[in-house]
Amino acid sequence: MTLFERILDARGLDAKSRASFLNPKYESVNDPFLLPDMEKAVNRLVLAHKNQEKVVIYGDYDIDGLTSTTLLFNSLKSFGFNNLEIFIPNRFEEGYGLSVGAIEKFAKNGVSLVVTVDCGSTSEKEIIQANKLGLNIIVTDHHDCLGLQVPAFAVVNPKSLGNKYPFVDLAGVGVAFKFVQALQTKLSGLPKGHEKWLLDLVALGTVCDVVKLTEENRTLVYFGLRVLAKTKRPGLRALMAVSGVDAENIDTRALGYRLGPRLNAAGRLETAKNAMDLLISDDPLVALKKAEYLDDLNRARRTTQDKIFKQAQKQAELFANDPVLVVSGKDWNHGVVGIVASKLLEKYKKPTFVLQEIGDESQGSARSFGDFSVIDAVRESKRLITKGGGHKMAAGITLPTKNITKFRKRVNDFYKSLNLKDQHLLLLPNADATAELSEITEELIGQLSSLEPFGIGNSQPVIQCDNLEVLKVKKMGVDSQHVKLDLADKNGFVMQFISFNAPDSCFVNLGSFVSVWFSPNINEWRGRRLVEGQILHIDTKV
Repeated sequence: MTLFERILDARGLDAKSRASFLNPKYESVNDPFLLPDMEKAVNRLVLAHKNQEKVVIYGDYDIDGLTSTTLLFNSLKSFGFNNLEIFIPNRFEEGYGLSVGAIEKFAKNGVSLVVTVDCGSTSEKEIIQANKLGLNIIVTDHHDCLGLQVPAFAVVNPKSLGNKYPFVDLAGVGVAFKFVQALQTKLSGLPKGHEKWLLDLVALGTVCDVVKLTEENRTLVYFGLRVLAKTKRPGLRALMAVSGVDAENIDTRALGYRLGPRLNAAGRLETAKNAMDLLISDDPLVALKKAEYLDDLNRARRTTQDKIFKQAQKQAELFANDPVLVVSGKDWNHGVVGIVASKLLEKYKKPTFVLQEIGDESQGSARSFGDFSVIDAVRESKRLITKGGGHKMAAGITLPTKNITKFRKRVNDFYKSLNLKDQHLLLLPNADATAELSEITEELIGQLSSLEPFGIGNSQPVIQCDNLEVLKVKKMGVDSQHVKLDLADKNGFVMQFISFNAPDSCFVNLGSFVSVWFSPNINEWRGRRLVEGQILHIDTKV
């Protein structure tokens, strides 16, 4: 059995299931009308179209929200909605989700219908106020409802109570896409099949929101990457140009590490309207200027993020015995605290909350892994917080600053009550297969690419090689933070491995023997192609 076949077997892909996995069919996606309240929501939009009501699409400032908003805006325009507006809240003013101020402004300006995307499932008081003002709210969202069923006109959410949709892990942009598919059955202007041109946005939002890339999400992203490679959107083409993305070879990594951070930088530092304007732009020159501005903002974001991370590390050391980190600071931009939380999780191997103290109120983000759900922790702390939302691995939270100490104790007590064991081991890579170095070839890497798109639930394959001798150690980078290793097996076969921002464990001694877990790839440099291993973990105890 070849190494590729062993990897397929390890992923449960037997001969029967391989064909459908390796070659998804667009026609296999689920019926949009299986989503809760979809029929009701569609009928309300049909009425709004007939009467040409004033409709607002209320998005969110992250990529999932921005792509959802763009997708629905473009589609409703195609359907012939002429009184259409976009509203993207400012992270630093309105905050996440619906706001009473915005609702009251809409009602005053003659808006009769608001359609949310990627938000709204927990905005109970805001929707109650909208109802009082005679404003209909249709919620399209994918976040945990926290046990609520908000009194909106319709709530289209695969996580709603009583949901019967076959796949609950759609991103917000995925739910918006299903909404458009349903509208196609009742409105003209976007013929069946033409909705596939929206899949570039679906792929971008789904990948960057870090939801599972399995089942329907895999199918949508699989085709979305192909649409993105030939996208007609000037904004996305400009963004790929400034971020050095080759459209013909675009993959999920390019979305997550190049396009995504630049789009997110707008909402993290200033206003997400900068990113929104890029996505809906139809002028290539204007789009290029906006893309360049987002590139500048992303560099500024990294500087701000690094400063906060250094301060947060010092604070984290004060709570070294806590299984859940809760850190906060007065001058920490809450636009980047989510990224800092991810970096602290990676460093300390603990679920992490990072908060910005803004006077009497604090706002922040949480990141988790393994069996600990931060949204459950937020739910358990409901008496101490003002509001919170999200899902198992990531959440947002607002609470009185005076409650931070109590909140820290509450989430740590909750963690301890779960009796979770060896959670840090869940961060270690699990090998799909153990192999000999001679099996790691260009042919194998080509075969592995057929498993894309990679993401949660379908990660890039990990290979383990044991009893390798360290022949060469080369430190690289300004601060010698990267390392390149030449490793040889018992047959004398030598292969190169690399680790960027390497942990201490990667700086091994010459002549020592190691086991290495890695993802194989091709390193192209000055016309040379070299099979290389990207180190995920290394162990000298062999």
